[in-house]
Amino acid sequence: MLDKMDLHTHTLMSGHAYNTRNEMIKAAEKRGLEIYGITEHAPAMPGSCHTMYFANFRVLPRKYKDMTVLYGAELNILDDAGRVDLPESLLREMDLAFASLHLPCYTPGTAKENTDTYVAAMKNPYINIIAHPDDARFPIDYERLVKAAREYHVILEVNNASLSPNSFRGDPREKYREMLELCMEWKVPVVMDSDAHADVLVGNHEFAKEMLEMVGFPGEMVVNYHRELLKEYINRGDLV
Repeated sequence: MLDKMDLHTHTLMSGHAYNTRNEMIKAAEKRGLEIYGITEHAPAMPGSCHTMYFANFRVLPRKYKDMTVLYGAELNILDDAGRVDLPESLLREMDLAFASLHLPCYTPGTAKENTDTYVAAMKNPYINIIAHPDDARFPIDYERLVKAAREYHVILEVNNASLSPNSFRGDPREKYREMLELCMEWKVPVVMDSDAHADVLVGNHEFAKEMLEMVGFPGEMVVNYHRELLKEYINRGDLV
């Protein structure tokens, strides 16, 4: 099976990434991707772009040669009510939306509190994917997380940057093992993403693939291999 997509990447507009939109798109095309996503950090992240940046996505073409380019946001979950840092009026117009817990936008709590926060965010119909649910600073009840993802029709991410040896999120392999085994049990799809903040990392899912192979995760539940599966989950499935 061919890995056809990378949906979670950042340009210099996110404030701590290093390449322009065009440079990242060209890197995705060189990698042979069919679907490429740019998902800048939403405004609560220090140094990231203003709300108006996301409001203007309508001017950008969704095709680059033979590749589909999707535009969205990596939203910051702000509190245990699942509130995020862009309004629903903008989210409903985005191609796709990730949501994640980040310092300093959210203060870590207990496993129950952090999981309550994720579940509350998943109730938002315009949140499609939970990004890097693997950070040692945010303990999670993975059974509740996976069951909620199934209930609210949300994809869970296997984040290649988190699994990299130089990750600042700690070693997440045992966490991912638990999550992936539960995903297999409850039939919840996952997506591998680079979380690239530089063009040389676009489409790099080396560590994520190793993780999936380690647990024997079925290819039919990996979104990267199935355009039609992605279409069922994102806000603008008609673009895929």
